[in-house]
Amino acid sequence: MNYGQIVIFGAKLVFGGIAAFLAILLWSKSRRAGWLCLSSSVLISYAGIIYEMMVDMGILSAGNFFVYGIPVLRLCFAVVPALFLITALILIIKELS
Repeated sequence: MNYGQIVIFGAKLVFGGIAAFLAILLWSKSRRAGWLCLSSSVLISYAGIIYEMMVDMGILSAGNFFVYGIPVLRLCFAVVPALFLITALILIIKELS
């Protein structure tokens, strides 16, 4: 790992941690489905950042479960936050209508 990667991972951890903290605060204040999906999106995205960092540092392996040559866990961390975000936006738009 070079210096540039360390700086990028550090920035991702700091700002992702702040976003995750605020998502947890939002979760505790609001029980509406749209806001819960938004908070879930942020938290899963942060878990994905931590997972990618641990794989790149060699602490964890990428896993042995591949579908069509794609690591399933990395795919989940890439797709699931976007799905939660889409769901959250749909629910919030529906709620405001």
